[in-house]
Amino acid sequence: MKKIVIFASGSGTNAENIIKYFAATKIGSVEAVFTNNPNAKVIERAKKYEIPTEVFSKTELFESKILQKINTIQPDLIVLAGFLLKFPENIIEAYPNKIINIHPALLPKYGGKGMYGMHIHRAIVGNKERETGITIHFVNENYDEGNILFQKNVVLSGDETPEEVAEKIHELEQKYFPEVIEKLLEN
Repeated sequence: MKKIVIFASGSGTNAENIIKYFAATKIGSVEAVFTNNPNAKVIERAKKYEIPTEVFSKTELFESKILQKINTIQPDLIVLAGFLLKFPENIIEAYPNKIINIHPALLPKYGGKGMYGMHIHRAIVGNKERETGITIHFVNENYDEGNILFQKNVVLSGDETPEEVAEKIHELEQKYFPEVIEKLLEN
């Protein structure tokens, strides 16, 4: 059974979806959820499934404490599911090609520092884009620049609100993120 660790900063809908997906498979399981936000709803979601959670500060993330905790689990894959901090190089170096992120746009467009969540959806609507989508990519030392593993687009009519774009993206994330994780764990 492969081990998955999830990092999340917010509501945790993608984290919960991944937890549920892998609870029903024999290929992997979510061993822990790490968050930098003591008020994140992802904590409640993880506890509902009896998944251990670790709340940490930004300082702790960039020191060796979090890497040590990850090392005790020895995950096969680290999944960033709505994690908003830049991921530290010491963890990236310790787990090369074993850390993935989901981004709510078709990279390289709408990537980089400050481009997350509704900021992206507002920019897409404001620029009258005719399509958007999701990108799942490996994590490297730069925001949203790791090798792309998967992209899925959705066509926009041009009449959508940022909230409607967010809903279309959420549907793609829920469908494809666990499937891509499963394929990675199988290889």
